[in-house]
Amino acid sequence: MKAVVMAGGEGTRLRPMTANQPKPLLPLVNRPIMEHVLRLLKRHGFTETVVTVQFLAALIRNYFADGEELGMALSYATEEVPLGTAGSVRNAAEALRDDRFLVISGDALTDIDLTDMVRFHEENGALVTIGLKRVPNPLEFGIIIVDERGRIRRFLEKPTWGQVFSDTVNTGIYVMEPEVLGRVAEGTPVDWSGDVFPGLLAEGAPLYGYVADCYWEDVGTHASYMKAQADLLSGLVDVDLQGFELSPGVWVGEGAEVDAEAVLKGPLYVGDYAKVEPGVELREFTVLGSNVVVKEGAFLHRAVVHDNVFIAPSTNLRGCVIGKNTDIMTGARVEEGAVVGDECVIEAEAYVSSQVKVYPFKTIEAGAVVNTSVIWESRGQRTLFGPRGVSGLINVEITPELAVRLASAYATTLRKGAAVVTGCDASRAARTLKRAMISALTSTAIDVQDLEACALPMARFETAREDCVGGVYIRTTPGDSQSVDIMFLDAGGADLSLAAQRKLERVFGRQEYRRAFPGEIAELTYPARTIETYTRDLLRRVDMSGVREAGLKIVLDCAGGTASLVLPTLLGKVGVEVLTRNNRLDEANPTETLAERMRDLQRLGELVSSSRAAFGVRFDPVGERISLVNENGELIGDDRALLVMLDLVAAERRGGRVALPVTTTRVAEQVCRFHGVQVEWTSTSQSVLTKAAARPDVVFAGDGRGGFLMPEFGATVDGIAAFVRLVGLVARTRLTLSQIDRRIPEAHLLRRSVPTAWAAKGGVMRHVVEAAGGRAIDTTDGVRVTEGDGRWVLVLPDPSEAVTHLWAEGPDDDAAQEVLEEWAAVVERAGS
Repeated sequence: MKAVVMAGGEGTRLRPMTANQPKPLLPLVNRPIMEHVLRLLKRHGFTETVVTVQFLAALIRNYFADGEELGMALSYATEEVPLGTAGSVRNAAEALRDDRFLVISGDALTDIDLTDMVRFHEENGALVTIGLKRVPNPLEFGIIIVDERGRIRRFLEKPTWGQVFSDTVNTGIYVMEPEVLGRVAEGTPVDWSGDVFPGLLAEGAPLYGYVADCYWEDVGTHASYMKAQADLLSGLVDVDLQGFELSPGVWVGEGAEVDAEAVLKGPLYVGDYAKVEPGVELREFTVLGSNVVVKEGAFLHRAVVHDNVFIAPSTNLRGCVIGKNTDIMTGARVEEGAVVGDECVIEAEAYVSSQVKVYPFKTIEAGAVVNTSVIWESRGQRTLFGPRGVSGLINVEITPELAVRLASAYATTLRKGAAVVTGCDASRAARTLKRAMISALTSTAIDVQDLEACALPMARFETAREDCVGGVYIRTTPGDSQSVDIMFLDAGGADLSLAAQRKLERVFGRQEYRRAFPGEIAELTYPARTIETYTRDLLRRVDMSGVREAGLKIVLDCAGGTASLVLPTLLGKVGVEVLTRNNRLDEANPTETLAERMRDLQRLGELVSSSRAAFGVRFDPVGERISLVNENGELIGDDRALLVMLDLVAAERRGGRVALPVTTTRVAEQVCRFHGVQVEWTSTSQSVLTKAAARPDVVFAGDGRGGFLMPEFGATVDGIAAFVRLVGLVARTRLTLSQIDRRIPEAHLLRRSVPTAWAAKGGVMRHVVEAAGGRAIDTTDGVRVTEGDGRWVLVLPDPSEAVTHLWAEGPDDDAAQEVLEEWAAVVERAGS
C-alpha cells in the first residue's frame, strides 16, 4: 500500500519563514516537518511514497532525493499550477497503480496510528476514511459529524462560530480506494472537502471518520509553529529526538559544545555542532539549530533559532524565530512573536518589537527600533509613510522599481476606471519616478491626468476640481537634494488620511497588486489650460478689491521652483507692480538648504528695502509655503508671519473660526478675541488641519511653518493663494506689515527636543500626565499642561524619530525657560 504526501503548499501565513523555502522544509526541533511525516509513514510500513510538489519543488526534491537515507522509496509528482488537495493526488495517479492508498499532509505534525486507521477502513468497507481529531477551536478546519459506527453524516469546511456543530475536525489524512480518483477531473483545481466529499456523501457512498486519540497540529501559523516546537520538547508527540539527553529535558546534538557555566533550563534542544559559551542562559522551549554560536551573556527563552546563526554577547531573544544564516549583534533584542527571515543582520542595540516580521536579506541598523514589518526595504524603518509621504534616497531607497510597486498598491486601493492626477517638481529624479508610477497606474486600470512639472498647490487644485479620486505628487525632499518625497493625495487634494495610508501599506506589504486585462489598460492625458483655470478660479474666489487703487509694489522670489510657471499668468491680472527673482525652473537645484534659504531671504530683504516695496514674498520650490519680508527688508519669522496673517484676516472678517495647531503661541487667542473670532485648536497633523479648514465656518488656517490655508479657495496649504490673499488684505488695510506686526503682543514661546527611545515613549507620556497632578491638561495632540499662572507646556512624541518635542510659553522668556526646563527634566527621567 502506497502513501501520498502532499507537499505543494506555499505557507503564506508563515512568511517570512516560507519566503524562500517551502513550508514542508521548516524545521521542527531541527528536522523538517515533512521528515517527521515520512518517519511516521515508515514506522507504519509505508515505504513507497509519492510526494506531490509545486511551490519551490526543487528544494524538496534536492533535500529528500529518492528517500534512500530514510530507508524509503520516494517519487515525485509535480504540479505546474496549483491543483488543490484532490487535483494534486489525481496528478500522481499513475504512480498509485490502482491500489488502495493513504494521503497525508507534509506540513502537519502528528503521531496518528496509521496502522489502526487502515484496519478501521478495511473493517468498515469504506470508500474513504477521513482521519479526525477533536480540537478546542474548529474554525480553521473542516468539521465533521459521525454516527456511533463512525459513518460520516455531515461536514462543513472552515465554518463560522454560528455554523459550528462539532469539535471534530478533518486532519487531512485519508485512506482511499482507487476508484475515488475517477471523481477528480484531471488538470483542474479540485478540493477533497469542498468538491469531492460533498458529492460522495450526497450519493450515500460509504465515507467513514476515524476519530484518533493522537497528537495532531496543523503548522499553519507562527503560533502553531511555536506550539509544535514546545510540544515536541515536552514529549507530547511520539517521535524520536536526535542527540542525547544531557539532563532531564535538555537535548544536545552531535558535536555540540555547551560550556559548564552556561545556564540551561529545559526542555530545550541544542543542535549539532552548536556552541554555547559561558554566561549564556537558555530557558524553556528554546531550540538551537546546527552550527549556531551563542556568545557570553546572551539570553534566550522560547526562541527557535535555525541553522548557522550567530548570536552575539548580551542579546535577548524571547518567543521569536530567527532564520538561518542570520547574525544577531551585541545587545540586540528580538521580542515575542517576531520572526527574522534568513540571512538578515540585526545590528548592535537594535530592537525588533513584538509580532514584527523581518523578511530575508534585510539589515536592521544599529540602535533602530522596528515596530512594523520590514518587507520591501533593505533596512529597518518604522512605517512606509513619514511626515512628507514616502521618502528616501534617490535610486537607493526610492527606486523606479519601488515607485512601480507603490503606484500598483495605490491603484489597487482604487476602483478600476478611476482617474488620478500626477505632477512633480522641476527635478529630473522626480520626473523619472513619476513616469514609472504612471505606467503602473495605467496598467492597473487607473486613468492618469498628468500635469507634468507643476506647483504642488496646482496639483491639489486639479485633483479636487476634476472628477478624480486622488493624486500623486513627487518632489525633492526639502533641504536634501539626494532624496525625494512621494506624496499621495485624496479626492479633495489633501494628503491621504492615516486610515488610507494604512490601507495602502497593507496592500504594499502583501504585494497583492491588481492587474488590468489588455482591454482595461487605462489612458494617459495631459489636461489643457490648467494654469489659466487655476488663476481664474483663484482671482474669482479671493477678494481683490482695492488692489489696483493701492498701487502696491512687491518683490517676489520663486526659488527656481514651479511657482514660476504660475506667476506670469497670475501677476498680469492682479494689478500690482512686481519685481521677481529666480523666476525660472532650476533643474540642477530643485531644493534649498537652510543656509541657501537664509542667504536668498537676505537678498530679498535688500531688494525690498532698496526698491521701497510694500513687502517681499519668497515661495518654497513647489509653491506650497511662503516666507515674508516687511517693507524695511526685515524677515518675519514663520511663527510671527502666522500672527500677521491671522490679524489681517480676523480684522477684516470680524467673525467665524480659525484653525491652528496646538503648537501655536496663545497670543493667537488674544488676536482672535480682539477681533471677535474663535480659535479651533487641532493636532499638528496636516490632514487634521486640512479637515478643519474645510468646515463652513472656518475663515483661515495656518500651520506656523509658512503654510497657509485659504478656505474660500481651497482647504489645502497653498502658498500662491496665500500670497494673493495677502495682497488684497494689505491693499485694503492701508497698513504696512511692520505696523501690523508691532500691534500684535510679543510671544515668548520656546521649543526643545529630548531624545527618547521608541520603547519608552508611552511611559514618558504616562509620567507627564501623572506629573501634571491637578493642573489642567489638554490631549488634542500630545499632552498640554497649563499652570495656574497661565504658563503652559506641550509634550509631543515625534511620529517618525526617536525624540519627544516640548513647547513652553510664558509671560517672558525667563518664565517660559523655567517651565521648559522643569518638564524637559520630567521627560528625561521618564525616558531613562
